Amino acid sequence: MQQIRGRKVAMILQDPMSSLNPVFSIGMQVREAAGMYHALRGKALSERATALLAAVRIPRPPRGSRAFPHQLSGGMRQRVVGAMAIAAPPRLLIADEPTTSLDLTIQAQYLGLLKDLQQQHRLAMIFVTHNLGIVAKICDRVAVMYAGRIVEIGPVRRIFTAAGPSLYARPHRVDPAPRRPAGTAHRHRGAAARPRRPAAGLLVRPALPGRDGALPRRGAARARPRRRPPGPLLAARAGRVTPP
Repeated sequence: MQQIRGRKVAMILQDPMSSLNPVFSIGMQVREAAGMYHALRGKALSERATALLAAVRIPRPPRGSRAFPHQLSGGMRQRVVGAMAIAAPPRLLIADEPTTSLDLTIQAQYLGLLKDLQQQHRLAMIFVTHNLGIVAKICDRVAVMYAGRIVEIGPVRRIFTAAGPSLYARPHRVDPAPRRPAGTAHRHRGAAARPRRPAAGLLVRPALPGRDGALPRRGAARARPRRRPPGPLLAARAGRVTPP
């Protein structure tokens, strides 16, 4: 796996603080990542780390390398993580929602930086996001996923213009209620007020209690009560049977 991580596949996580050690300086962590993939030591390794920080547009890289993660902003921390990811550089870069914690201005700058790094190092990139505006701006092909499965895949223009079975085309059909085991929605009245989530993603109207407050049992709506013939007592009251 050490031959795959970093050299072939690298990843940028959503929270940069989960990738950076708060007790080590930025330069030390970038030098550690660069030293794993290149046989460099001493001054050559420091120059390589400075070049990586300059590649992700860190202002004044020699001074920024002496800073700690908590002394940088969120956008600067994301750039440092990007510098560590391209230290090899890899053949595939996976970016897992790297712009979630950034404002719009810093977000646009970071997206432009990722595109420049992709063209400069000629690497493939998988960008994971919930923002469709970012998808239309940065991606070439789109794979729409739901419940861990790909429901639609194709070029950006076709996905955004052609009507397909993807969920963003009909978000009102998605039920945000959590899935419950079968048979637990009618155990008490509180559960009946919450709709169950079916497998097809369509809303199901919950069962309503009757006049006496009791919920109908399963299959009660389909079953019809059987009509019994009138007994002797009912017939006697109707005057058709003479009591002995």
